Amino acid sequence: MITLLLIIIYLAFISLGLPDSLLGAAWPVMQSDLKAPLETGGILFMTIAAGTIISSLCSGKVLKRFGTGHVTLISVLMTAGALLGFYFAPSFAWLIVFAIPLGLGAGAVDAGLNDYVATHYKAHHMSWLHSFWGVGATLGPIIMAQFIMGDNAWRNGYFAIFGIQFALVMILIFTLPLWKKAAGNHDVKQEEDNENDDGPDVKPLKVKGVKLALVSFLFYCGVEATMNLWGSSFLVNVKGLSPATAAGWVSFYFAGITIGRFITGFITFKTTNRTLIRAGQTIALVGTVMLLLPLPSIFSLIGFVIVGLGLAPIFPCMLHETPARFGKKHSQVIMGYQMAVAYTGTTFLPPLLGYVASITTIGIFPICIVIFVAAMLLSSERLNSILKNKNLTNTKNTGSTAV
Repeated sequence: MITLLLIIIYLAFISLGLPDSLLGAAWPVMQSDLKAPLETGGILFMTIAAGTIISSLCSGKVLKRFGTGHVTLISVLMTAGALLGFYFAPSFAWLIVFAIPLGLGAGAVDAGLNDYVATHYKAHHMSWLHSFWGVGATLGPIIMAQFIMGDNAWRNGYFAIFGIQFALVMILIFTLPLWKKAAGNHDVKQEEDNENDDGPDVKPLKVKGVKLALVSFLFYCGVEATMNLWGSSFLVNVKGLSPATAAGWVSFYFAGITIGRFITGFITFKTTNRTLIRAGQTIALVGTVMLLLPLPSIFSLIGFVIVGLGLAPIFPCMLHETPARFGKKHSQVIMGYQMAVAYTGTTFLPPLLGYVASITTIGIFPICIVIFVAAMLLSSERLNSILKNKNLTNTKNTGSTAV
């Protein structure tokens, strides 16, 4: 039963990744077909992101009331309906309307499944889970490209992804009882985790270290998204590469993340999340420094790959650490906050760099990436120090009580 449920969660994460990369792949054709200005694609992206942030912030209360299974089902149904809406949308205004449930559904299922896996499964499953998201994010543009190459039928591409999402909805409907059975099996374990909680009256944001964790998530996603959005521009305008070559090099960055997360799943058997987070941040920092130094262009490719490999373990390991860091009682709400702040970093840090670059130079790209990675590393290490002191205090208090 537990294995079957885990397979369903993996499938859900593939479906979560599928729509995430569709807009960028389809927008050049969509813009022409809808006769919309280029910048309106950014408005559509921001609308989806806003819905994701809002649903992530609300996910804690919703999950506690309705359960992960029901929330996952409704969320995937919302995203499927939104994708079907994109297929039928007669104008850009209707795309904005359907972007709202697309974002709301994605945020809720993302926070819910991350918390469920962090609470009930080992660390390697979290790494593999996000590797499966990478599979979905990779397949989305490939599927869309097949339809666009034919007759620019971006609508058919969205309809195909809708079909996949709707198939998952049917699977979730028939397997809904599995979530109830699994919840019953896990309920008896909750009392074991009381020692990690900060008392019944402590609000999640008041828990020691939570704000530092949020800063780590903000800058992690800022690095990941900024590398994605501005990496090619940096390689073309500063390193002198052709656009096609630059795009290919950036794809190696994503390959580093996806492959790195798959490998990380096996490494978690031998080491801790905390060690992997620290190692990943250090490796990413080395990669960004290689981009910053005036080295031959080939070192930029190496730098992109190293950054991707470094980023690979950080996000899933930080998510999996949430219950251990802050206790299971608060983990659902804190997970929602973390996902909301993560999406905030994805949404606002890359445009901020773009704005500054527009009035200076895209040459600031590696400088900003180094600053983002350093800020993530410093906040993470400060959090480790706070948690270490907290554990020492708890140990002393327990020892005094025993005496």
